[in-house]
Amino acid sequence: MLVVNRFRVPADRADSFRGDVETAREALAACAGYAGGEIGRNVDDPELWVLSTRWDNVGSYRRALSSYDVKLRAVATLSQAIEEPSAYERVEPDTALNIESPRSIG
Repeated sequence: MLVVNRFRVPADRADSFRGDVETAREALAACAGYAGGEIGRNVDDPELWVLSTRWDNVGSYRRALSSYDVKLRAVATLSQAIEEPSAYERVEPDTALNIESPRSIG
């Protein structure tokens, strides 16, 4: 599974945000089921940043978000993400995709 968090960061906060997002990625990387991740900044719009992570499955990602270390070191940064869906299933040849409807928690 892929998780894509995008952030709009004013230029005067870029240096401090870079440190914060690196700390967030490190906290996530220490969690079970983490398969990799990258931090990027848009080449055409330097105020647009991305934290992209890969996970073994959605359960691993959700458990990571509830871990103490992630709450302490990453949630404040992740909460600044642009509000949009962020979890994606991988689409590979011959894989069945989930149903085409939003998930409900109720």
